[in-house]
Amino acid sequence: MPILTDEQIQEAAKRFDEAERTRRQVRPLTFDFPEIDMADAHAVQDAWVAMKLARGARIRGRKIGLTSKAMQRAMNIGEPDYGTLLDDMFFHDGAEIETASFLDPRVEVEISFVLQDSLQGTEVSVDQVLDATEAVYPSLELIAARSYRIDPESGKTRTVVDTIADNAASAGVVLGTRGFDPREVDLPWCGAALYRNGEVEETGLAAAVMGHPAHGVCWLARRFAVHGIALTPGDVILSGSFTRPVAARAGDCFLADFGPLGRIGCRFV
Repeated sequence: MPILTDEQIQEAAKRFDEAERTRRQVRPLTFDFPEIDMADAHAVQDAWVAMKLARGARIRGRKIGLTSKAMQRAMNIGEPDYGTLLDDMFFHDGAEIETASFLDPRVEVEISFVLQDSLQGTEVSVDQVLDATEAVYPSLELIAARSYRIDPESGKTRTVVDTIADNAASAGVVLGTRGFDPREVDLPWCGAALYRNGEVEETGLAAAVMGHPAHGVCWLARRFAVHGIALTPGDVILSGSFTRPVAARAGDCFLADFGPLGRIGCRFV
């Protein structure tokens, strides 16, 4: 049961929505409500997503974040978070992205799973994930922070409860154009080098995501099952970054080289 009242949940969702619209960051929720828990965070996320759906957006998938030790250290948070992907978050390979539309934008490297069958339940296994997956794709995720990662007044960092309320910092996805059979790819050994303006900023292996990126999808399915939500056919599932986030500035060109899985990129303008 959430600790926040329905009115407080709606007000919190409006706070995030306004922050995104005006591009002005707000204080993390735990600064004002230190007692809130995961149920509150998910309720706020749901309320904010509902606002966007009412304006015409459509759910296109889900994401898990903060799965690797590198990401947890970078964000100073010790457990994964999760969020919802909407259709207006997706960009094509090579897209030009307006930097000013996002708050503190950063880029991460991920493997996406596109489902052909549903996944639901608290006991979802790696084999079930692989069987339910139509194809895996090289991907970039754009994250943004509607609430401060580090509060400028106190110096305190936000918690995983704050990031979940902030829809796990979801802001954009660049999806590769070529998919691969998940049974024919050694997913833990899928690697990538992330270039910014021609220089390598990050490298990593997908094994950094809980030992196997499909474990990230398992975790996500189990966590959403608690809220009565299934991962459904056609969903794009971001399994978690296996590099640290790299800041994106106007004029930056990003290229992720996934070796045998190909290259994808985008440019910030």
